[in-house]
Amino acid sequence: MTNLEETIRKCASGDRKAQAAIYSHFSSKMYGVCLRYSKDAGEAEDNLHDGFIRVFTKISQFGFKGSFEGWMRRIMANTSLEKFRKNNVLYPVEDMLIFESIPYSEETISSISADDLLKIIQELPPRYRMVFNLYAIEGYSHQEIAKLMEINEGTSKSNLSRARVILQKKVMENFGLEENRVTTQLC
Repeated sequence: MTNLEETIRKCASGDRKAQAAIYSHFSSKMYGVCLRYSKDAGEAEDNLHDGFIRVFTKISQFGFKGSFEGWMRRIMANTSLEKFRKNNVLYPVEDMLIFESIPYSEETISSISADDLLKIIQELPPRYRMVFNLYAIEGYSHQEIAKLMEINEGTSKSNLSRARVILQKKVMENFGLEENRVTTQLC
C-alpha cells in the first residue's frame, strides 16, 4: 500500500490529519482546475472549497481504479459546472459575424505563457469557457459535455467552435500577431 492509498483510507474514516494532508498536496492543482471554470479568483476559491467538501464526503467511493488526482479533477469540474448551472450565468455573446476564422501557428502558441493563455480563456463568455475547458483541457466528449451542462450535443460543438474563434481573435489582438503569419487551427 502506498502512502497516498493509506492517506485516502484514513481520510475515508474521518481522519482530519489525512484530510489536511490531501488538501495540502492537491489544493494548488485543484485550484487551477477551478480557476479555469470560474469567472474570477474568488469564485474559484469558493468552488475549490465546495469541491474539497465533496471529495471528503465521497472519498470512501473512490475505488482505487485510475488516478486519484483525476477523480478529484472531475469532482472539481463538476462542482464548478453545477454552480454555473445553478446560477445560470449567461452573458450576451458578441456577434459572431465580426469574428473570422483566424488560424495560428504552433510558434505563436509556444510564445504565449500559460498564465497569459489562462487569462484569455477566462475572458470567454461563461458557457463557451466551460465547453472549451471540458473539451480541450479535460478531454470530455461532446456527448459527455452535453450531459454535464444539460445542453444538446450540437450546442456543445457550436460553443466550442465559437470559443475557438474568439480565442484566436484575442490571441491575435493581445499579442499583436499579423494574420498572414498564422497558419493552423486552435485545438
